[in-house]
Amino acid sequence: MRIPAHSVCMAIRDDIVSGVFERGSRLTEELLARRYGVSRVPVREALRTLESEGFVVTRRHAGACVAEPTEEEAADLLEVRMLLEPLGAARAAQRRTEAHLKVLRGLVRLGQERARRGEGEDLRSLGGWFHETLVQASGSPGLIALLTQLRHKIAWMYTVEQPARPVDSWAERGAIVDAVARRDAERARALAAQHAERAAAAHRLRRADRPGRRADASHADRVRTSQHSVNTTGVRN
Repeated sequence: MRIPAHSVCMAIRDDIVSGVFERGSRLTEELLARRYGVSRVPVREALRTLESEGFVVTRRHAGACVAEPTEEEAADLLEVRMLLEPLGAARAAQRRTEAHLKVLRGLVRLGQERARRGEGEDLRSLGGWFHETLVQASGSPGLIALLTQLRHKIAWMYTVEQPARPVDSWAERGAIVDAVARRDAERARALAAQHAERAAAAHRLRRADRPGRRADASHADRVRTSQHSVNTTGVRN
């Protein structure tokens, strides 16, 4: 059974974003192959992809390591997202389907209900699904790929505080959907720009811990001895 490099890449990326692999830590092919239960070939391909995405860097005498983005690089990502998300909303207004609208309205309804009840646990994931569906409605593969990668990197670099009034945040999303439903591209763009600007204010940079050598060794041992299930959807025999 051959595990696709794409599945290995997703697994490594998820572990980087969640902090299993700390910034600056080494990513050896042997350790990763053991962790994900694969050969070195898909690991090598995955590391090349992650390097092109900016999650991994290759250092002389050290090999592949988790990247250590600067504050300026992190700020640039938020700015780029604030430019691209309004474009995605405008494209969605022009290209959305009834299926997209049904999902978007359902997410807004759920978000508004849970915000009113103060059930904040699911609001972050609902928000993520909303914005993912909105960009999918744009029908632009390039834009979808860019914003997906941006979301991964921003989740890695930032923590996001819940808005003081989540009901207002979901009302903004509802207004965007209304504009998309009316195929009003310019209003959808303007509303998405306002929403993205307000949302950016809730982002706080994650401060990478710099543990001592003992903690580093403990972390390395934990990763080395753990096993991670790779999504084998689409695996060919």
